[in-house]
Amino acid sequence: MPSNSNKTTDNPNQKTKWNLDFIKTSKYFYTFSIILTIVGIISLLVFHLNYGVDFRSGSNVDISSKNLTKAKIQAVLDEAALGSRDAVITPGAQQSSIRFSDVLTESEQAKLQSVVTSKLGKDASTEINTVDTEIAKELERNALISVLVASLGIIIYVTIRFEWRFAISAIVALLHDAFMVISVFSIFRLEVNLTFIIALLTIVGYSINDTVVIFDRIRENMRFAKVKSRQELQMVINKSISQTMTRSINTVFTVFIASLGLLIFGSESIRMFSLAMVIGLLFGAYSSIFIASPLWFLLKGKNVSTSSKPAKAAN
Repeated sequence: MPSNSNKTTDNPNQKTKWNLDFIKTSKYFYTFSIILTIVGIISLLVFHLNYGVDFRSGSNVDISSKNLTKAKIQAVLDEAALGSRDAVITPGAQQSSIRFSDVLTESEQAKLQSVVTSKLGKDASTEINTVDTEIAKELERNALISVLVASLGIIIYVTIRFEWRFAISAIVALLHDAFMVISVFSIFRLEVNLTFIIALLTIVGYSINDTVVIFDRIRENMRFAKVKSRQELQMVINKSISQTMTRSINTVFTVFIASLGLLIFGSESIRMFSLAMVIGLLFGAYSSIFIASPLWFLLKGKNVSTSSKPAKAAN
């Protein structure tokens, strides 16, 4: 059996600090998520994802040099006889990148490196990464498998530790966070590379951790509550979320600040990782509270009475 390391240490009978009906409020978050999901699906069907060189055959050239402009980079390409090639230029303060849709030959790579040194100086350096079609397809397939395996493992873990209703609710919240990030990247045509997949798996980890903490508190409170109606069940869930709210906010806020710092001050190579983390943490901040818990309420509520008899207010 899995260990109980994520179990909250607060007293189940402590008074709540957040007097909010989370179940009732969740309808607004459900509406927002459903709208963004529909927009994301349409965007994926029409535009697909903007794959980087990791998942699409081609060459990616990183040039390390200060004060590089798009015009200077284009001049380098023209001199290297690569100006007519299909390329996307992304200037940066310290490092700029050029993504070619096709693979550069060894002679073209050597010519480009020579031109960079002659035009930008000896301090300038180039790094060229090339991915062929077969490797790109294999990376895409492995990335998908890694996400599915992680999701399956989480389903098994939560089912063993709690029950199947908790597992379904947790995996829906997990997939919600991942798909929200994918939707944003598709809508705004942001580049998807290997660091993006790493960010997704990291977000999944934080999301399930926060969800398990809330579920653990719900299970603890259910042991002391004699739930006979949906209203009483709703009160138990609201009380459980209130008791873990401060912990959830502190955890997400700490990681969010670190990710935001990486996004602002980090290098170009981890830009998409940092951005995916920031976006994922924002969605994950509410999914455990307003997606997973209300969904468990809907599943569990089918087994209790729908009586509208008022229950005593939770502390």
